[in-house]
Amino acid sequence: MASFSLHLSHTLGSFSLRPIKASSNGVPFSKPKSGGPTILELPLEKIRRPLMRTRANDPAKVKDLMESIQQIGLQEPIDVLEVDGVYYGFSGCHRFEAHQRLGLPTIRCKIRRGTKETLRIPSEEGSPIC
Repeated sequence: MASFSLHLSHTLGSFSLRPIKASSNGVPFSKPKSGGPTILELPLEKIRRPLMRTRANDPAKVKDLMESIQQIGLQEPIDVLEVDGVYYGFSGCHRFEAHQRLGLPTIRCKIRRGTKETLRIPSEEGSPIC
């Protein structure tokens, strides 16, 4: 199965998918298991964050992640739920903020598909929803 990357068209404000071999940070994409999540590089502005803010990000952790991302790239994609073409981020708060602060236009995401009903399900106590 081919991996895809999302690229924005600045003039039209739209985006399209096209195959690439690695993410913008040089880390190869993994092939999804049958029916499993897909790994894509998504524009930050296309991800609705946070789904639910329960705590503030740790500034020291964000700073450390920024340094790591600059040196070796993002090693673990953030989790994103796609519902009717809209992307909702529900983990990776520190990684997302580090990408924002670095001015990176995209972030590597593990995308799962869901329904509107999925968004109504309350999280378990202590879950890492931002």
